[in-house]
Amino acid sequence: MSRVSLTEKNAGVPETLVLLHGFAGTHRAWDLVVPELDRERYRPILPDLRGHGTKGTVRAICFDDCVRDVLAQAPERFALCGYSFGGRVAQHVALQAPGRVTRLVLVSTSGGLEDPAERAARRAEDEALADEVAGMSGERFADRWQAQPVFAGTPPEAARWWRADLLRNDPRGLAEALRTLGPGAMEPVWSRLAALTMPVTVVVGERDAKFLAHARRYLELLPDARLVVIPGAGHGLPREAPAELAAAIADRPA
Repeated sequence: MSRVSLTEKNAGVPETLVLLHGFAGTHRAWDLVVPELDRERYRPILPDLRGHGTKGTVRAICFDDCVRDVLAQAPERFALCGYSFGGRVAQHVALQAPGRVTRLVLVSTSGGLEDPAERAARRAEDEALADEVAGMSGERFADRWQAQPVFAGTPPEAARWWRADLLRNDPRGLAEALRTLGPGAMEPVWSRLAALTMPVTVVVGERDAKFLAHARRYLELLPDARLVVIPGAGHGLPREAPAELAAAIADRPA
């Protein structure tokens, strides 16, 4: 079924939209995006993922547990959107329950590290960082996380709003999530993506070179995918370009 006909078929019935935040975010990461979505067309569900926000003390933490949490909070059929780390979780949800996900939106994310040596090196880096993060205050962690090169160029107002969300987390929960859900811990899913036949929208910022390359690879591997590149934006799309991201999620022109 085409995107247009699916929208027409469900006219007047709000679409359930599950939105998954990025690493070190919470459900509040979508605060600037949700108001840009038509309330009559969408019913957002905004879970915190394990190790984050209200689930900061939940253990154990693994991808399968995160998938079960998402499916338990969602209705039988739903649209699914994940940003960055949340996009990696979203891919696991879609692969485990493809019959429940009507469409998928992948924002600034990746299918994982395929080279075993690269993945092992990243896992060691993630473990070392987790040890460091576990002993940090919230303020110190926010300083450390926002200083990463991937977030360079974040507008000041977006950075202030983002920092407030970072401070909603307990660094000890984030450290555990980094150990078990980080890029080094994740088995790559690129080779499995051909099984996802639902419509997929891949969204990335124009300045986010690494993830722009990932986005183009998704187009090669997914049977029904389109790419949206948001001009002038970097990796932090939910805070840098909320209106443009909402338009891409809604599958309509900005």
